Amino acid sequence: MTTQQGGPGTTTQHTLDALRRAIVAGRYRPGQRVLQDEIADNLGVSLAPVREALRALEQEGQVVYRPRRGYFITELRVADLHEIYALRQLLEERAVRHTLPTLDDDAVERIASAAQDCAEAARRGDVAAELAANRRFHFGMLESPDQTHTVRLIRLLWDSTEAYRAMYYNSPQERAATVEAHDEILDALRRRAVDEVVTGLDEHRDRALRVLTDLLAEGD
Repeated sequence: MTTQQGGPGTTTQHTLDALRRAIVAGRYRPGQRVLQDEIADNLGVSLAPVREALRALEQEGQVVYRPRRGYFITELRVADLHEIYALRQLLEERAVRHTLPTLDDDAVERIASAAQDCAEAARRGDVAAELAANRRFHFGMLESPDQTHTVRLIRLLWDSTEAYRAMYYNSPQERAATVEAHDEILDALRRRAVDEVVTGLDEHRDRALRVLTDLLAEGD
């Protein structure tokens, strides 16, 4: 695969996007070493944009740098997952309660469209497409112009577990459960039942945490 040539920023962004897709697709697993030379060769770029992209992923918590060893996909402990998901619960409830009353019908339909895209990707077994649609679904209920700091923190928390989320969505059972959860949340959203939306999101998040906790336990 050869990258399109452009300015340094273009090449770095291309490399970053390619690495994100690889993590989401499960080509990199938690704890796996990321080989810079291999990435550069595969993408047809120099090492400089690869290093820049890895530094960006390090800031997001998706990779860690180990001196004299290089970059590795972030490997979390069960306690880390529980802390991250507890923080998400607090911040996401705050964001949802603030944002939902301001959503117009067009915004709700965009969220519904994301849910549909997620369901279609789940049926195809396209994990990368499902994860992208899943983000649009959730952040459609979280984002508003006047709470940028809250949403920035939520994104960081999501990013830090992306490799694990890819593992979660590789299960057909969990893909189906996600579609069902989204349908229930969307129904509550259409009725403007804010408390039900919050409860639905909590249950959806808690199920993912239970599955990921079990995955981590299997690896011990």
